[in-house]
Amino acid sequence: MESLIGTYECKVDAKGRLMMPAALKKQLSPILQEGFVLRRSVFQKCLELYPLKEWQVLMQKVNKLNRFKKKNNDFIRRFTAGVKMVEVDMNGRLLIPKDLTVFASISKDIVVASAINIVEIWDKALYEQAISDAALDFADLAEEVMGQDEDYGVS
Repeated sequence: MESLIGTYECKVDAKGRLMMPAALKKQLSPILQEGFVLRRSVFQKCLELYPLKEWQVLMQKVNKLNRFKKKNNDFIRRFTAGVKMVEVDMNGRLLIPKDLTVFASISKDIVVASAINIVEIWDKALYEQAISDAALDFADLAEEVMGQDEDYGVS
């Protein structure tokens, strides 16, 4: 799957349904019928929406872990905690399960942001705080992550 593009401000209705932004829905249109996996983020208080094929690739890696090692079992349990299969309905809405809404502190105003091959779903205030916090050291982070000697095709 190619990289997804865009950050969108949206609203969640009282039932926890998110109307998928038209531009994002268009990018996902080839795979909408396959479904998605929604899970808690490991590092942030947000949700991650995986196209089913992307989730299966990730699960192939996780499945290689030796389950007779306690730390691997603990990781698998935590990593898959709260994981849900979700679909975009005929009206272009995605239902966010209540337990995941609570985990991510999702209220009415949210941000849906592309993260290469997945989509992050954030409460708007938490997203703005995360971006603001990250802005303080983003230049140093960018240099450390992308400033290696390898040619990344950036001039």
